Amino acid sequence: MSTGLVELLGDKLLSGGEEVATSDALAGKAAVALYFSAHWCPPCKGFTPKLAEWYTNGLKDKLEIVFVSGDRDADAFKEYFASMPWKALPFDEKNKKLNTKFKVQGIPSVVILDSNGDVITKDGRAAISGDPTGEDFPWKPKSMKDIFAASKFIGKDGPVESSVLDGKVLAVYFSAHWCPPCRGFTPKFADWYTKSLKDKGLEVLFVSSDRDEAAFKEYYGEQPWLAMDFQCRKEKEQLENLFGVSGIPSLAIIDKDGSIITKEGRAAITSDPEGAEFPWYPKPVSDFSSGPGLLEEAAVFIAFCETAEDAEKAAIEEAMTPLAKKYVDEAKAAGEDAPKVAFMIAKSGGIPGQLRKMMGMQEVVTQHEHPLEAKEAGGGWGCDGCGKGGGGAKRFRCTKGCDFDFCEECNEKAKVPVKLLSKFMLLNIPDEGAYYEGPEGDISADAVKAFVDGFLAGTLEKKSLEQ
Repeated sequence: MSTGLVELLGDKLLSGGEEVATSDALAGKAAVALYFSAHWCPPCKGFTPKLAEWYTNGLKDKLEIVFVSGDRDADAFKEYFASMPWKALPFDEKNKKLNTKFKVQGIPSVVILDSNGDVITKDGRAAISGDPTGEDFPWKPKSMKDIFAASKFIGKDGPVESSVLDGKVLAVYFSAHWCPPCRGFTPKFADWYTKSLKDKGLEVLFVSSDRDEAAFKEYYGEQPWLAMDFQCRKEKEQLENLFGVSGIPSLAIIDKDGSIITKEGRAAITSDPEGAEFPWYPKPVSDFSSGPGLLEEAAVFIAFCETAEDAEKAAIEEAMTPLAKKYVDEAKAAGEDAPKVAFMIAKSGGIPGQLRKMMGMQEVVTQHEHPLEAKEAGGGWGCDGCGKGGGGAKRFRCTKGCDFDFCEECNEKAKVPVKLLSKFMLLNIPDEGAYYEGPEGDISADAVKAFVDGFLAGTLEKKSLEQ
């Protein structure tokens, strides 16, 4: 075992009621699983006994598990740890630091490390649950190339070889017939593909989340591109894990060299259905109209300028771009998934409106970039102005296919002009929902750099999001 794990976890671990040297506790283990869990968490209490059974029945010969507690006090930690057959970190501030380091967003969560302390996978819970006997230990995620090599593909005329994807910009489309948003998006996407995007050089691969093969065949019959064979269920799950798919419809766009261009392909294509910016390389400064970006993964500098004139918004974006590009380039060179600081601009409502509320900022409801039309309310939707669930309220939905809705009250508010000074904030959700308040008014390149430098130096006042 390298010194990397000792530096990460500290010199001592708990084994039952005794302290043991970390180097001794982890000696001979090819991998270590950090188990982020808490006694108060119902899903944790359901998962822990299963994990304990798998560990006891064979995994412990290959893997050591270290409990990283999210309990509220030491007594709860001790009671919960007493039910576990593995090791634990002492109950102290190191627990929170590990949550931040590995950007743990929810529990139970399992991060698997190799003997050097390097990450094998942050989705260890799914990996172990899908392979509790450890046949694929240490569960190193497969690359897209490996997944495709084990998959079968079909076209409109029958089976096709995976080589048809070589040298193509590829949109991997996760969708299902039972999903209403999918059924609304697929005909539009098919139309854009047929009229323009196919000629631009885009290939599309449908990956089905349908419940049976008959539904898959019926739904695929409406689609003009390629599909992964429905029998490739394992490969489907591997692709979902690779691209972090948490809901459908979802689109990941892959470059010709196999690198990921964006996991927010649906927003990219919806905003540019003719492919003027194909293949939609992310800009250093991303717009919330294209999705939440890296909010859940990194510290994000946000310029709120919803009520500014278009010229001012353009100037603000230009001022942010040099520093944003610097961090993007550094992350790419280091092989990191996210830059040290990401940069976003809030030009209209939706997600920015919800963030304003969470950070105690003055709320503002601005018109959406596309016209809205009244729709039947139904259920399962939320207002992008106030953030409240739709319920039986009157619903106004984007006519251009954006996942955007206003309730009747916000739709009326958006019609009344409001003028606020532009303001920047820095939001670091992975760090327990921390945020830092910036000045308002002039958002120059120097002001942006000074604020970000202050954040990185730890000199800014740290605040916590309102829940």
